[in-house]
Amino acid sequence: MIKYLNCIKYISMKKHILIIALALLSTGVKAQVPDATTLTKLGDMAPEFSFNINKDKTADLKDYHGKIILLNFWATWCPPCRAELPRVQKEIWEKYKDNPKFAMFAFAREEGWEKVLPFKEQNKYTFALLPDLNRSIFKLYATQSIPRNVLIDETGHIIYQSIGYSPQEFEKLLALLDAKLKGK
Repeated sequence: MIKYLNCIKYISMKKHILIIALALLSTGVKAQVPDATTLTKLGDMAPEFSFNINKDKTADLKDYHGKIILLNFWATWCPPCRAELPRVQKEIWEKYKDNPKFAMFAFAREEGWEKVLPFKEQNKYTFALLPDLNRSIFKLYATQSIPRNVLIDETGHIIYQSIGYSPQEFEKLLALLDAKLKGK
């Protein structure tokens, strides 16, 4: 009988742990907790890199120090990315594009200009959709999993990271952007 009761306690404990874990995942808490695929953590200095701002011009991330910088990693073939990008256009880019303290770059993981430009035109996006053909930028921040957002503060420190797309987690990003850019 005691063995039976201990077994029930064990199963009950495992069930509670599973419920707590699922609750944390569904609220988006996981997005702020580094996982095995994330190479940076909150508070880290953002890794520096150069990138093509268009076919003829190169820029450096350090050129944007003093601004709140949003990096979005995505791909044309990625369904969650395709769900997130319209919200990025409407709720982030259209709201903050004229704010001198804001910069945003969306890097297409493993895709070049030949895919990025038609995708941008087809979807009528007006923000910077840029190639990251060899994962040279992505691999500074992570090993896998997109979409992925990284928010960098004026001093160059990472203040937000997310993996995947959920409406709840996107709301957290919007709230943080609003808090950082309101009145600037």
